[in-house]
Amino acid sequence: MSDYDPILEKLSNRLAGQKGCLEESKAYRESTYRLKTIGLGTPPEMRYFRTHVGWPGLYLRALDERLDVEGFRVDGQSEGVEELWKWWQDNGLDEESGLGHMDAFTYGRSYITIARPLPDDEIDSPIIRLESPLSMIAEIDPRTRKITSAVRLYKTDPTTGPEGTDIADAATLFLPDKTVYLKRSAGPIHQWVTDGKPVEHKLGVVPVVPLTNRHTLSDLHGTSEITPELRTLTDAAERTLMNLQSASELMAVPLRVFMGVSRDQLVSEGGTATVDEAYYARIITLRNESAQAFEFSAADLRNFTAELSELAKQVASYTGLPPQYLSFSSDNPASAEAIIATDSRLVKKCERKAKMFGGSWEQSMRIATKVMGKKVPEEYNRLETVWRDPSTPTYAAKADAATKLYANGTGVIPKEQARRDMGYTQTQRENMQEWDKEERTTLLSDLYSQTKAVADATPKPDPKPAAKAGNSK
Repeated sequence: MSDYDPILEKLSNRLAGQKGCLEESKAYRESTYRLKTIGLGTPPEMRYFRTHVGWPGLYLRALDERLDVEGFRVDGQSEGVEELWKWWQDNGLDEESGLGHMDAFTYGRSYITIARPLPDDEIDSPIIRLESPLSMIAEIDPRTRKITSAVRLYKTDPTTGPEGTDIADAATLFLPDKTVYLKRSAGPIHQWVTDGKPVEHKLGVVPVVPLTNRHTLSDLHGTSEITPELRTLTDAAERTLMNLQSASELMAVPLRVFMGVSRDQLVSEGGTATVDEAYYARIITLRNESAQAFEFSAADLRNFTAELSELAKQVASYTGLPPQYLSFSSDNPASAEAIIATDSRLVKKCERKAKMFGGSWEQSMRIATKVMGKKVPEEYNRLETVWRDPSTPTYAAKADAATKLYANGTGVIPKEQARRDMGYTQTQRENMQEWDKEERTTLLSDLYSQTKAVADATPKPDPKPAAKAGNSK
């Protein structure tokens, strides 16, 4: 038994207690959640008609697709911090950051871990990774709102563990002054024992930063973006679609009834009709003269489609998704301005999410600076995360707006701000600045050459003045 057993058991038990809710949120995101009412009021035969509705996943992807980090800068400075952006690129966070954001939307949180690179690593940058809350949990001090400890659980060997289950057999414990690696001991008790020497980093902070979604003053661990109202609407849509399919199977086509005739008297062109031919109404003749045939009209299924449309509108009202995302039309005309107007709630929500996640990324970069053995500059307290514009204006619209505001140097914004508004990255803007210098040098050189050519072609005055003619007497 190690000295870290109490804190490790406390955190692992807390994570195990939350696994059920986390897995349910994942099932809703991936449209694999099984309705509980399916087994209550639905005949077993109808369960084959169940249809998965992916509204939660659609909503989360719509948010994630509009959140892209483009750099870091210090408030009051025009240019970004190149070192921090290099660390971002070295760790492939252009791709992994989206995974962390998606998990935060799904489960209410994900985690960023920071570590010093190993001596044999090819890059001289801190190791920054995203971790899922399914395998990691942190304890937050409610007074300081800082992480006091965190643990990551994982399984190294699928054949080990109690009775070969998926119970983790290894763990990483993050503390303010050290990082401890542990494993379960062999034997019937399976106690936690240290696995190697702890890493004494002496940072004074836990190198873990949570990416929290919809956290409140009373719940600092975050809440899933798949809210209860969105879950119930998704369940209702699945039941409606299941009923629609069953009604379509039984009553979507006219029901034909034959009276006074036996089954072997149903004849088609080739002889006795099969069940499939009777189902598709391919009946040609009846052998019984006294037989009668009539049909019931097909059922009108528009009540199901109207219900689905109403459910989609309710989802749009709760999430802020534009009507075109949920495939229903609104009263607004299909113009560019109307489409932009329907995006306003979603854009504002993405801006709030960017501000919330931006604080976590900024704290991660400050800890990464400490991890690399450097003193955190005082201006890093004003560090800002630069996000791409979450709105969806067309490229031509942005270009037209930037051109009018710049107005060839006489407008209200300088050229550099116009390039920022167009969405060019810092590297692209730096290249443009170099090209501007080359262009000015070329223009000055051409102007000098033209001026010199004009001066050479202009006749020069005679330096000796002409003698004045004397007055004749």
